[in-house]
Amino acid sequence: MRYRGEEALGLIETIGMVPALEAADKMLKAANVELVAYENIGSTLVTIMIKGDIAAVKASVEAGAEAAAAIGKLTAQHSMPRPIKEVGDIVSIYDVDKY
Repeated sequence: MRYRGEEALGLIETIGMVPALEAADKMLKAANVELVAYENIGSTLVTIMIKGDIAAVKASVEAGAEAAAAIGKLTAQHSMPRPIKEVGDIVSIYDVDKY
């Protein structure tokens, strides 16, 4: 799913894939959001990115952060209301639709 900057962006970063997948599952179930991408940064850091309207993204990130922290290590969480369009070039490197 290509992110083009028109919607809010939510990010969860964890240590390890298992808490990242748990967070992604809870994020997608918690609100009407779409999975944009993931990035395995290295040193076992994994970031999950979602998009949607501002309220949905905020609720989704909160649910995902709680889920990740419950089973592993949450290192960061953030909701960006409407980042500039160029942010899409950064977050869409590992676009989930490419795989």
